[in-house]
Amino acid sequence: MWTCITRSLLLSFLLLGLAGCGSAPHAPTGRGTIDTYQNEREASPAAREVAMYALMLLKTGYRFGGKNPEAGLDCSGMVTYVYREAAGMPLTGNAASFIREGREVAVDQLRAGDLVFFNTLGRPFSHVGIYLGKGEFIHAPNSRGRVRVDKLTNRYWSERFETARSLLN
Repeated sequence: MWTCITRSLLLSFLLLGLAGCGSAPHAPTGRGTIDTYQNEREASPAAREVAMYALMLLKTGYRFGGKNPEAGLDCSGMVTYVYREAAGMPLTGNAASFIREGREVAVDQLRAGDLVFFNTLGRPFSHVGIYLGKGEFIHAPNSRGRVRVDKLTNRYWSERFETARSLLN
């Protein structure tokens, strides 16, 4: 009985977390409007699978060059692993090479499963994450962190946001 209650509570918290808060988030600086995420279009089933699979990697350790959860993941390793396992899509390379894949997506057109790119090292497309919806993305940030969810509206990320690409929609 407690297992069912615990599972129900965990699922409820997960769904509430994905729903986000009730206030309207701000779009990354200079891209979109204050209500950018309020009317998001639904992602394809394959893209939703990518987002859900990525969430299973929460708190996985970081490892530069890491390509699997057991050894640790870096940002491109996480994307490569998730797309291979959840969508059967073989990606190779790093964040900068992923920019050549798929099609560009405007911030107000983001859907779960899209890739979001950032300039975190003073060079274009040096970091990548997977968009989850409602202004949130999942990524493997750096050697001091683990796979986690952040908001595009966070000042650090909004100032470094560059573009987004859709590989599945």
